Amino acid sequence: MRWLAILCLCASAAGAQEFTTLKGHGGPIMGIAASGDRVVTASFDNSVGVWTGGVPDWKEGHEAAVNAVAFGPDGAVISGADDFTVRLWGQDGTSRVLGTHKGKVTALAVSPDARLVASASWDGTVGLWSLSGDTDGRFLDAPGGVNAVAMDDKARLWAATSNGFLVRYDLIEQTADQIVSHGFGINEIVVTPDWIAYGAVDGVTRVIDHEGGQIADFTLDRRPILAMAYHAGTDQLAVGDGHGYIMMVDTADWQITRDFRATREGPVWALAFSDDGTRIWAGGLDDVAFGWPVEALDAFDPGISGDRSFLRDAATMSNGERQFMRKCSICHALEPGPSRKAGPTLHGVFGRQAGTVPGYTYSDTLDGSDIVWTDDTIDALFDQGPDHYIPGSKMPMQVIAGADDRADLIAFLKSANDTSGKEAGK
Repeated sequence: MRWLAILCLCASAAGAQEFTTLKGHGGPIMGIAASGDRVVTASFDNSVGVWTGGVPDWKEGHEAAVNAVAFGPDGAVISGADDFTVRLWGQDGTSRVLGTHKGKVTALAVSPDARLVASASWDGTVGLWSLSGDTDGRFLDAPGGVNAVAMDDKARLWAATSNGFLVRYDLIEQTADQIVSHGFGINEIVVTPDWIAYGAVDGVTRVIDHEGGQIADFTLDRRPILAMAYHAGTDQLAVGDGHGYIMMVDTADWQITRDFRATREGPVWALAFSDDGTRIWAGGLDDVAFGWPVEALDAFDPGISGDRSFLRDAATMSNGERQFMRKCSICHALEPGPSRKAGPTLHGVFGRQAGTVPGYTYSDTLDGSDIVWTDDTIDALFDQGPDHYIPGSKMPMQVIAGADDRADLIAFLKSANDTSGKEAGK
């Protein structure tokens, strides 16, 4: 009857701390942080969600997908995004740009004394920004695009790069030492006083000492590693990968304790522990953040469905719908009214002047534009790509090379607008 006892234990633990969802974003969850009764989420929908008791306070200001979030001093929130900026959001509702990179911001790390935040960027630098505003920011050069950063209590900064280097910067001595040359991009790092864990594109999950000597290896046949979180009080290391698993490692004796399938399809992009280490928060392709009780992980089915429209079987869609799902659907809705997606609705798009959907904040390029969306202008948009047709807009680079594919997309958009009860061109 041992199996019955185990099931009862899991059910009891699950009942004591329930599975939780945070719903409201309009795009995948790219980053997550937790502190006290607050959870902060970064999303592809360009926004930051600050959740208290499951209720969101939306922080709007980034002009592209938000990739990373962290807590700063006095309850402030810090975010970094594809618009190259690092922003500070105060609890009093104020916000300001701490600094600007020349490439997307991929990760953030706050110093133990909460005086500095480091930002990783694909421009090949790490930014250092004062959280008190008493000094100007500065940049540290890295040997490649930077995917992850960490700071320790010895005034050292650690940076992991897209070409496989782990670099240690001494901020006092102003020196830099290469600790690891992995050969594949390192996506994630966790730094503690005794060891460093890193996860890489090739699926390697490795623990080393501060000079690069190996302590443990937890590499499984899953890649890439996309998220890591550590809780010192319970010695737990959580690792998320591209196959949708969360692996839990007990760092006291270097054993894998759980290997939980968190998603039905798609990756785990973001992980964070609650303050007491009893809950793991995660994000992926869904527009929802999920929180599981750690002790009962194995009692749950996958929570993140990964059921995004662009992952549907191509055989079930017309070519025009397929073009929309793969090129447009993650940012644009077809239904009328406001949504939390990154772009404005395409409901009623034909005959509409660009930059005029009520309630949507447009870039300066489209705000007041004289472009009117017609068959010809939509065709030109995807033929040339937004970066050439409407340079300076928020729209990511999307090109549909085939004229027939563009025509099919336009026909689908007209059909979708007809279905909504509007005549094409009105």
